[in-house]
Amino acid sequence: MRFGLMASNPLEWLLIKLNLIARPVLDTQVGGTYVQVIMAAVKVGLFDALASGPATAEKIAASCGTHPASTAKLLPSLAASGYLRANGDQYELTKLSRKWLVTTSPHAVNDKLLLQFYELGLMQRADEYLRSGKPLDFHTGMSDDVWDSYQRGMKALTHGQTGMVAKAVPVPEGATDLLDIGGSHGAYSVALCRRHPSLRAVVLDLPEAVEHAAPLLAEEGMGDRVRHLPGNALTDDFGEECYDAVIIIGVAHHFSDAQNRDLTAKVARALRPGGVYTIAEFPAASGVGKTQQLAALRDFYFALASESGTWSPEQMASWQRAAGLEPAKPVRLAAGGGLNLQSGIKPR
Repeated sequence: MRFGLMASNPLEWLLIKLNLIARPVLDTQVGGTYVQVIMAAVKVGLFDALASGPATAEKIAASCGTHPASTAKLLPSLAASGYLRANGDQYELTKLSRKWLVTTSPHAVNDKLLLQFYELGLMQRADEYLRSGKPLDFHTGMSDDVWDSYQRGMKALTHGQTGMVAKAVPVPEGATDLLDIGGSHGAYSVALCRRHPSLRAVVLDLPEAVEHAAPLLAEEGMGDRVRHLPGNALTDDFGEECYDAVIIIGVAHHFSDAQNRDLTAKVARALRPGGVYTIAEFPAASGVGKTQQLAALRDFYFALASESGTWSPEQMASWQRAAGLEPAKPVRLAAGGGLNLQSGIKPR
């Protein structure tokens, strides 16, 4: 997957090919405006205002509590970008916006876009990270509102993929106990417990995460089959032979190589014989030669905002092997940006 300047006619294609267009200006100013236009529309509830049908700029502004003139300036940019469709003086949703940006849609990612106001604030300090080499630490200094957006935003990213992940995660036959490290909202534990009726889960996460994720988990109606445990995966002990399966999904990029190795060793002790530890991470940037743009940008963001960055299946398997687990063949999922699942089995 790739983002960037795209020609809309042969002349523009030629100008780009001949390097006659100041692409850095378009990549940054236009790209930045594009991002903010979509996020601002979500923040004021513009797409929800059109959920019931087409409306004029004036009517949309009245529904959103925004100024009619500025709203009228925003709408054409959303239409030109494929998020709205213009019909005379009225605007309506497209398939794209109705699926992803109406809050009543089961696929809505509005909460993730609201979280991005905080994330973009971190990215504005990228030069600080480049000069110091010190990560900015995503979790430090977050207000209650940001913690709430964080949990809701992370759950929004699971829409449509929890079932696929639950199907791909190996769970031993007859398993009863699952540990979900950093699982906050509990969506993956819920999906696994629904798929395996004998399974119950403990979702271990930071106290602030648990506080704001608890209502999201309660909405699932799983009772005590899926429960939260406030704590810190890096410092807490998991016990010995307590779990049949342990998962850590989209969390390992917060930890360094040494921290992941120590964590995996603790997990190995906590697994019962035949138990499975599954690590799921976004594809890692290669670091050499050609690499996918999305993977490289994501790796830089995680490095800036957290501790290290993304990890390859080979790296994850090395942690498991060092802890005495037997790495299985990695599984690549198309959903969620192509999660890589690396499972390791504890010998019987």
